[in-house]
Amino acid sequence: MTSSTAQSPFAPNSTASDKCGVTLMNNQVGAIVADVMRDKEGVTITVLPSMIRVDARKRMDFVYAEIDEAAGEDEGWFDAAEFEENMSTHYGRMVHLDDRTVMFANPEDAAKYLGFDLRALS
Repeated sequence: MTSSTAQSPFAPNSTASDKCGVTLMNNQVGAIVADVMRDKEGVTITVLPSMIRVDARKRMDFVYAEIDEAAGEDEGWFDAAEFEENMSTHYGRMVHLDDRTVMFANPEDAAKYLGFDLRALS
């Protein structure tokens, strides 16, 4: 008699996921941000009791003016500090610009914003 062990669905996998994402608090601000992001191409929203997951393929932009408008606030209300206050974690490369926060799945795509050179050192 031969026995075998079933393959674990949690087996390690070191291939790139090509995804990026953030976890927001499930509060009024998090809900507004999720609603703004909901209709963007390639973005998936998962609402859980205490958090909201916002995930995307390759890249996603959290445009502050869109969030200001959805919240009914004056321009400039939502910014990088407000974003950081409502976000508990993220994966991928995050870049804060004056008018948006950009999430990149691949560091190569964020290179020009982060100031690193992708050429191999000799």
